[in-house]
Amino acid sequence: MESKTFTVPNIGCDGCVRTIVGELSGKSGVLKVEGDSATKRVTVQWQSPMTWDGIVQTLEAIDYSPAQPLMP
Repeated sequence: MESKTFTVPNIGCDGCVRTIVGELSGKSGVLKVEGDSATKRVTVQWQSPMTWDGIVQTLEAIDYSPAQPLMP
């Protein structure tokens, strides 16, 4: 299992977080998604077949591109 915590500058409200959680949770291999609109942080846990590149591509497709990862 892999996990990353990162910021998403486009998060403006809890609805944004719900959109991100909904999009990523539906992907094969994504185990857990949590977000906080106040800090604009998102944590994703995943395993194969999902990859970090796949997560980034999904977020970019819905206009919630991640910023620099905060933790490995």
